[in-house]
Amino acid sequence: MAESFFHLLKRERIRWQTYLTRDAARQDVFDYIEMFYNPTRKHTNNGMLSPVDYETTQRK
Repeated sequence: MAESFFHLLKRERIRWQTYLTRDAARQDVFDYIEMFYNPTRKHTNNGMLSPVDYETTQRK
């Protein structure tokens, strides 16, 4: 799973970026994970639901 995550991270976010500082790179990766990857990616373990959708169904 980690390998596929890093592949997506490179393909979707950092491949075409040039960062001026390490802090800028860290912030960009953090933003990708917290704002896009975690809430929207569908996961097979969750019945092909995104984490947000899965949590919503569990609360009902």
